[in-house]
Amino acid sequence: MSPYTATRRSFLTGSLAVTAGVLLGGTSAAASRALGTQDWMGGIADSTPLRRLTIPGTHNAGARHGGPWTACQNTTVAQQLDSGIRFLDIRCRISGDAYAIHHGAYYQHLNFDDVLGACRDFLARHPSETVLMRVKQEYSQESDAAFRRIFDIYLDDKGWRPLLRLDSTLPDLGGARGKVVVLADNGGLPGVRYADPALFDIQDDYMAEPFGKYPKIEAQFRKAAQQPGKFFMNYVSTAALLPPRSNSDRLNPQVHSFLDGSEASGWTGLGIVPLDFPATRTGLVESLIRHNPAS
Repeated sequence: MSPYTATRRSFLTGSLAVTAGVLLGGTSAAASRALGTQDWMGGIADSTPLRRLTIPGTHNAGARHGGPWTACQNTTVAQQLDSGIRFLDIRCRISGDAYAIHHGAYYQHLNFDDVLGACRDFLARHPSETVLMRVKQEYSQESDAAFRRIFDIYLDDKGWRPLLRLDSTLPDLGGARGKVVVLADNGGLPGVRYADPALFDIQDDYMAEPFGKYPKIEAQFRKAAQQPGKFFMNYVSTAALLPPRSNSDRLNPQVHSFLDGSEASGWTGLGIVPLDFPATRTGLVESLIRHNPAS
């Protein structure tokens, strides 16, 4: 018997509670707690491929500073993980022998050690979970070799290698539990090749204003549900016309309504869904979590 049986039972119980909450006109705080946002992957079989999951994520996960045109989140990485987020979009600028987390020109008062530490602490408390991390160079044009040199310092000099899964192939969930799966958005890094067309199908029209963006989000959800096979990514975030918070205030409620609507009922395997400001829409992350297969 899997060590996660008890957690799975709790997850299923929570799912029923949340469904009841929706039928009664909303997701209650008690139902959200019952769902288990800290341990929701424990309700899914080890043999499930990652591409068959629905994974809530954060776009520019570290971007909380720099003003309304730069901030994409209002919670820390640790808070995001506790809330159910399992994909982090991490943007790194070389600073000496370290990575500073940036959004464009703006330093986010955060370094790569801080991000990895939050993941390590979370996974130590919740070993049924995994974190998928896109690692991308930001606001610099250093060579791939220079970017890799710093990454190797984190792996070996700073001791982060045991935390990271660096294989080039996507694991099933059992092979990813307790690890940070690196999605390498830089030619010098080890890990799964982010945006490899043989593996990924990505919707990321970040310059479409919300009226034009939302149909693309719906279309990507339908494609993931109806044409499974690749690892779908469906960015809800956009930087067009208005600041990220204003755009998310328009898009996140529409996405939430669609996910809880009749058309999407029973859909699973919707892939990674990176969001701006998910914490401002109560129940959105939980709604994504419910679109996962049960054990």
